[in-house]
Formats: sequence, C-alpha cells, structure tokens
Amino acid sequence: MNLSERTREALNEQMMREIGASYLYLSMAGYCDSIGFDGFGQWMHRQSSEEWDHAMRFRTYLEDRGARVDFGAIDKPEKNFSSMLEIFERALESEESVSAAIADLYAVARDEKDLATQTFLDWFVTEQVEEEKSVKVIIDWLKRIGDTDAGLYLMDQQLGGGISAASADSGSAQAE
Repeated sequence: MNLSERTREALNEQMMREIGASYLYLSMAGYCDSIGFDGFGQWMHRQSSEEWDHAMRFRTYLEDRGARVDFGAIDKPEKNFSSMLEIFERALESEESVSAAIADLYAVARDEKDLATQTFLDWFVTEQVEEEKSVKVIIDWLKRIGDTDAGLYLMDQQLGGGISAASADSGSAQAE
C-alpha cells in the first residue's frame, strides 16, 4: 500500500520539523559553548544529534514506502538567550511543539487507515514523552538553583556527563 498524498506531505513536514529542532539545539549548544558552559553545550549537541536522527528516520521511512522526500526551508534559529533557564524553557516549547505535531501526524495516519505509519509513529510518541520529561527535570533544577555560579557550575558538570530520563528521576528524587 502506497502512502496517501496527505500522509506523505505530513511525514515530510515532520521530517523538516525534526531538522529545525536539531538546528535550534545546535544554536543553543553554540550559545552555551560561547559563554563557557561546555557541559550544557554538550547536552545540547547530543539533543541536536538525536533530533537529526529522528529526521533521518522519517526520511528512511518515506523512502521505504516509495514516497518522495521533500526537503524544505528551515527558519534561522534563535541565537541569543538571557539565561540557562530561558534556553531550557525554549527547548521545552520546541519539544512540546514536536509532540503536538506527531500527535497530529498520528491522526492523519489513522484517518487514512495507514496502520504501517501509525506503528512507525509509536516509537516517536514514546520518545517525545522521554524528551519532554528530561527537559522538565532540568528546568526544575534550574529554578531551584537560580543563577548562582556554584549551582550552574555543578549542573554544567552533570549535563556534560550525560543525563537521561532515568538519571533525571534519581536526581529529582534526591533534590526533594
């Protein structure tokens, strides 16, 4: 069964959203690096790579289904931020936007009776829950420490070593 035109267009749009999210995280990484927060920058670089990988999953899926891949323009990402909290609040907005778009795409696949695409999207639904959770935990930490040099330094060290939803949970539980 070929993809409907509506599904093909929606999948291509989502691929471009994922590329845009990757580009935003890369810009955030550059900002963090430029102000000496290498750990925050490393975390953002990892997120950028993940978003790129997500985009390539969409590209591969489109190709596997015999559909044309259409690369469109992406907007220039923000590059200046006032605080680490602002960066992560913007990251959460981006993740929530991607989650909403995936839900909309899932609805398109359901409307088109495209079980294969629905099944393909299941992984993304689960992934977005994890992505939002990790960013929310970091936002909570940032709200607790404020703009204190010592707190930001410790978080920078922690994020440079990597954080996942599982380690975020243990850190959140310990902080309470």
